[in-house]
Amino acid sequence: MNLPWLLFAWITATSGWAFLLFGFDKWRAGRGGRRVAESALWWAGALGGWPGGLLGLVVFRHKSAKPAFRLKFAAAFLVWAGLLALVMRLAGGR
Repeated sequence: MNLPWLLFAWITATSGWAFLLFGFDKWRAGRGGRRVAESALWWAGALGGWPGGLLGLVVFRHKSAKPAFRLKFAAAFLVWAGLLALVMRLAGGR
């Protein structure tokens, strides 16, 4: 298995997880239950799930009205992009 497929699989899995976390947190918010920590949402995005987290933000309209969270989630994108660039650079150096 080569690197592009591994990256694709990783991003797909983490994006799915981030999307589910956003949906679960929105569901819990509507029922007064224990919420998902914002740091968990941020880390899910930063570790590869940024696309799924963004989709969850839009689909569930969750956390979209909180400027502080949007800024943190934008920072998660920068972390994600930096990690992706690092992996691609390291893979190219074989």
